[in-house]
Amino acid sequence: MTSTTLSSQQFSTFRERVAVLTVVLILPWTAFPQAPVGAAPGIKLTVKEGEGALNNIRTLRAKEPVVLVTDVADRPVAGAQVTFLLPDLGASGIFPNGSTLTVTTGGDGLAVGRGLKPNNVVGQYQIRVVASYRGQTARAAIHQTNAAPQKSGGGGGKTALILALIGGAGAAVALGVSRGGGGASNPGSTPATPAGTSITPGGSTFGPPK
Repeated sequence: MTSTTLSSQQFSTFRERVAVLTVVLILPWTAFPQAPVGAAPGIKLTVKEGEGALNNIRTLRAKEPVVLVTDVADRPVAGAQVTFLLPDLGASGIFPNGSTLTVTTGGDGLAVGRGLKPNNVVGQYQIRVVASYRGQTARAAIHQTNAAPQKSGGGGGKTALILALIGGAGAAVALGVSRGGGGASNPGSTPATPAGTSITPGGSTFGPPK
């Protein structure tokens, strides 16, 4: 029979390993860090400003979109890449460097589409937004409308405001007229179309005052 003799150092090392294994087996499972039940890694994208905005194509003013990137616990995410994408055709806009703009969120988790200007096409359009952070992606859409306010050349301080809103099936045109100090109007009569304002049907084109 062959006997094995352990040195004092080997025995000490063996005893330490046995002690560690005993602790691991005895401790309850709850003693180890665990992910919250139902939680999953990811980010969320929330539109804060710009939804439903009405942009003036004559003054080239548009509402800059603002979005918020948060984690699953609704905490702001810093360092996320956010890209704003504008349509290439029809009613749309432009950023300083083209139809797309990519920015990085700060400590507040906000991203702003700075420098947005509308193009010269009247109608509705959609800004697509994509946020990415550590392999996680979130998407959102912001809807805006380009409009063309126009003053008529009629007397009496009359002003005509024409807004062309292009929907999925056709165009809806709203015409608002404010009268100046030209005298009282008959409540029972039908308001007359201001002189000098022409509307060409079919193409949503508005002619200048003559």
